[in-house]
Amino acid sequence: MSNFFEESIAMHRRTKGKIAIRSRVQLITQEDLSLAYSPGVAGPSKLIAEQPEEAMNLTLKGNTIAVVSDGSAVLGLGNIGPLAAIPVMEGKAVLFKEFAGIDAFPICLDTQDTDEIVETVRRIAPVFGGINLEDISAPRCFEIEERLQNLGIPVFHDDQHGTAIVLLAALINACKVTGKKLEDLKIVINGAGAAGIAITRLLRCINFDDSVCIAVKEVIVCDSKGAIHRDRDNLSPIKKELLSYSNPNNKKGKLKEVVRDMDVFIGVSVGNLLTTEDVRTMNTDPIILAMANPIPEIMPEDAYAGGAAIVGTGRSDFPNQVNNVLVFPGIFHGALSAGAKVISPKMKLAAAYALAGMVMHPTKEYILPLSLNRNVVGHVSKAVRKVYEEGEKD
Repeated sequence: MSNFFEESIAMHRRTKGKIAIRSRVQLITQEDLSLAYSPGVAGPSKLIAEQPEEAMNLTLKGNTIAVVSDGSAVLGLGNIGPLAAIPVMEGKAVLFKEFAGIDAFPICLDTQDTDEIVETVRRIAPVFGGINLEDISAPRCFEIEERLQNLGIPVFHDDQHGTAIVLLAALINACKVTGKKLEDLKIVINGAGAAGIAITRLLRCINFDDSVCIAVKEVIVCDSKGAIHRDRDNLSPIKKELLSYSNPNNKKGKLKEVVRDMDVFIGVSVGNLLTTEDVRTMNTDPIILAMANPIPEIMPEDAYAGGAAIVGTGRSDFPNQVNNVLVFPGIFHGALSAGAKVISPKMKLAAAYALAGMVMHPTKEYILPLSLNRNVVGHVSKAVRKVYEEGEKD
């Protein structure tokens, strides 16, 4: 097996990073220079000053995303800081370009203060058509994203919503395979960070109209101490808010107790937490989506040994990879092409159903498109734009 860590270091050393800036115009003649810069450039600048919306048509703003991180929650590495976060954010920029043709630039901030991050993003926003918040730890990530929703351009925390959208798409197709109904599912989520809370909100249709979202029956969220319930002391404000739409029966106990008689296990935590015996205590034909990387909460062979009907992970070397790359390029492509000012709950839901619809005949080992499927962006983008144009402008 290849040593991806060492080989990646060698590649980055050789290429000096993964992205670069190139000019879209040639400077060959004096006229070229006069059009690209002085005196000609005064023309578009004057027009933008009079009609600010023209910046989307006359500058890089219309097709450029800022990938913003403070380095506080990078991959599975934790709080490694802004310098060490650069390769990951640069990689995200590559994915934007390769899959959606969108230019993106890593903005790694040397602060982990919520107010400073919000203020910095506001000050750099004029250059960008959208903001992709990335690898910012919970609970600060929730406040940062919420406070930036009035920026006038889409602001999207991918660790939250990208994960939730691809997870919902996986569940939609897993239900088709197993014969279960989405609205009947009883689900346990292990992990109460950005992804776990966003998944819960999406599955329980928080901030949706009843007419546009099918809520699952029950969700119980566990953290390192077990089930989040109403009688626990010292819950953070975000976990207290979580209880308004989760754990309706106030179930208590560790993960092994909570998972009993549930239909679905969703893992966004750490590896090797669930056992074959735990899976055996779940309802018939349970769905296991264990997304911790690089080691999932339970390995697929162990989950299947316990009776799992479908198993998905975050890894590319197993079937049913649940990967954000299936979501964020299309979401932003659709939002930018529509001129959207926000990415609404309805747009997220449309993305999930469009992604699920890419698999016409889902099977046990094929509930999501492959991550390298270049057709996914177009389908997701079209669905997102359609929803916006049908009513989100208001």
